[in-house]
Amino acid sequence: MKIKDAVIVITGASSGIGAATARAAARAGAQVVLLARREARLTALAQGLDHALPLRCDITCPDDIARSVRRTLEHFGRIDALVNNAGQGLHANIEAIADDAFTALLDLNLVAPLRMMQAVIPVMRQQGAGSIVNVSSGATLSTYPGSAAYTSAKAGLNMLSRVARLELASAGIVVSTLYPFVTQTEFYRAVKAGHAEASAQESAIAAIAHTPEQVAEALLALLESGEAERDLVPEAYGGSHR
Repeated sequence: MKIKDAVIVITGASSGIGAATARAAARAGAQVVLLARREARLTALAQGLDHALPLRCDITCPDDIARSVRRTLEHFGRIDALVNNAGQGLHANIEAIADDAFTALLDLNLVAPLRMMQAVIPVMRQQGAGSIVNVSSGATLSTYPGSAAYTSAKAGLNMLSRVARLELASAGIVVSTLYPFVTQTEFYRAVKAGHAEASAQESAIAAIAHTPEQVAEALLALLESGEAERDLVPEAYGGSHR
């Protein structure tokens, strides 16, 4: 797909990769719909962009998703792309993973992206075209202590993306998966559990972390190319990036 003039819905748009993607897409001429829970941040971001629609949306709430899709169609008349970017981490050894924290993590990282896809697919089917990028994690390409809860959810998203790509191809809908590497965002400070461990991990690899802007560039390139998958993970960490 072409980024220029496309209507792109971005979840988790209030910071990090989501905000960087919104800025990059807007610079390329896209019309962006900014979804996140932090309304003030969305409003501030939208004020600096052309053709941006900020909508407060908790993607774990089906009513919020339905309202956001409806508002997007009322405002722009179509949805060309969905970037499923919102997510959260959890750092804990297997024995310490709490049921409620794991359930909430699965809801945000796996179930909510499915809900978002289900909300836009009928629109894209009617249009005869559409693109979806699910933002996974490079951590799913290797194995790390303490990562089981987070990588289990993201590994589920990987398979969801692959099957959706197969099922939706005949409708003209392209589904792709992006695997970022460690990125300089709020991610490690916002984990649901294991803050100290996550912070130590962030510090250990800070020197090789990517900026949100680098990830946004790769994400838009993936949207344009329609490739099945793209990773930003160095070969030493299980990826293909050099």
